[in-house]
Amino acid sequence: MKASERSVGILSYGLMVMTVTHTLTHVFQRIHLALFPIIKKEFNLSLQQLGIIAALPFLCQALLGIPTGLLSDRFGSKRMIVASFALAILGSLIASFTLTPEMLTVAVCLVYINTVIYHPASYSFTTRMFGPRDRSRALGIHGAGGTLGMALGPISVSILMGVFALGWRQVYLFWALPILLGIIAVLRLRSEPVRDVGVEEGASGRGDGGSIFTSSMILFLVYTGFRNMAAQMIEVFLPIYLVENRGLGETLASLVFGSSSLLGLVAAPIGGAVASRLGDKRWLMIALGSAYICLGAAVLSPSVLGFVALYLAYGFCNTLGMAANSAIVASLSPSRRRGLGYSLFFLPGEVMGVVAPVIAAYIASGFGLTSVFVIGLAIYLGGLAVLKVGVRV
Repeated sequence: MKASERSVGILSYGLMVMTVTHTLTHVFQRIHLALFPIIKKEFNLSLQQLGIIAALPFLCQALLGIPTGLLSDRFGSKRMIVASFALAILGSLIASFTLTPEMLTVAVCLVYINTVIYHPASYSFTTRMFGPRDRSRALGIHGAGGTLGMALGPISVSILMGVFALGWRQVYLFWALPILLGIIAVLRLRSEPVRDVGVEEGASGRGDGGSIFTSSMILFLVYTGFRNMAAQMIEVFLPIYLVENRGLGETLASLVFGSSSLLGLVAAPIGGAVASRLGDKRWLMIALGSAYICLGAAVLSPSVLGFVALYLAYGFCNTLGMAANSAIVASLSPSRRRGLGYSLFFLPGEVMGVVAPVIAAYIASGFGLTSVFVIGLAIYLGGLAVLKVGVRV
């Protein structure tokens, strides 16, 4: 694709492939969390041990985040996405034959490495296809694919185990074939964009040149670290909290856990459309503020139904800001270094994914699972303050 070409149609084949593959790359991300109540019993694990299982995959992502972004800029999106899906298939096969917690941890690490390879490549591909006016809308559709994947993982646990009476290992095996089909879809892409729409060969400036390490980018990464710290603390032990503190069954807890992301299938495109009108940062502040109000109300709710409804509203509002969040990264990153930009964007989440489950496990063991939500909410608000004051788009 030449730099001077106009952005493609919003429902182009390229965007559809990126959206579908975004779904597939995320199906594994929350399966092991949904299975924690079952794995805890089967392997007789403590909360601290579960925290370590949740943390190690993020350590792998943190170590590989920057290299994979640089490789994406060097070798292109198609090759990197195919490589990421090959690792996902390998991880799913190992998980399907798991005999020990160590084998499960290796499998989960592999499917998490899949995402750290996939994200810089996919987001670079998507943001280069569209100009600033259409970028948030495109990222909303792309983000909907990711949230659908995060929802399908836990929901497939509920359906395949609860309805079809499969074992949890077979849940991993079930997803290997769709991912293989995803590889075929990527290989059918005829070309890929190499720079932003409207940026000519050799042009300079924010679109295709300049430094990526601006003060706004650095503070945006700080905000991202706060946000991911809180999200990981809350998410890791949510299924156990629903089972042990709110009295839900294990299958129903998995369904609630997945449904929070399923709402993103609607929220992400809506959020992208609104962000393109109101502005990315302004809309992100509104969406996240609403999400945190819902989370606080959920923690205070005395009833199970109230907690579930408010938690789902929290997930919905959080996803409303997804496209704006991703579009800000594109606006702060030079086109030729877009893969590195998105690697930096995901790096705080990967680092906090290592730290947060361990911290949350000790907080939960010492003060109860509810305290994890309270502390997580305080961290969320700190990140929102950094975004408001420090980031200029």
